[in-house]
Amino acid sequence: MTQKMVVTESDCKARLVPVGTPAIIPEGEFVTITQDLGGNYTITWRGNMYRIDGTDAHAIGRKTLALSFDPRSDGNIDKDQVWEALQSVYDPEIPIDLVSLGLIYDVNIDNENSCVNIDMTLTAPACGMGPVLVGDVEYRVAMVPNVDSVAVNLVFDPPWSREMMSEEAQLEAGVFF
Repeated sequence: MTQKMVVTESDCKARLVPVGTPAIIPEGEFVTITQDLGGNYTITWRGNMYRIDGTDAHAIGRKTLALSFDPRSDGNIDKDQVWEALQSVYDPEIPIDLVSLGLIYDVNIDNENSCVNIDMTLTAPACGMGPVLVGDVEYRVAMVPNVDSVAVNLVFDPPWSREMMSEEAQLEAGVFF
């Protein structure tokens, strides 16, 4: 994608890259879209790089990613919906979702405390985008009905390797052979 300057159409939630600190970019600000992979946007504003979630894309004049779930009648968290939310989070550099990349190791649902606990890894322990990916996971999983909190635990054992990717992801990334 070529870079494109746009004006924010409303206040825009964003996260500072690579640390993930939340920010609000006010309506009427000029921002430059530098990347749009996986339904999310990377922009620059006032000399800093930010990540805008696809569910907030309307603020920069883009199509909003619709992510909605029907609540369960028993008030519990639906594990399938949690996995669906996780599949909507894409690596910012590789346009493949985290589940297909093999980065999600474990999901535990605590219905008593309305909490989802996730063990995940990164493609490399020193990945500067780690905090942003964690923020993406927390943000999207928190959209699942009955989820009050999301705890993401970064783990590096076992270390990630491309063999953890789904066959489809390996084909898409060009590493299947």
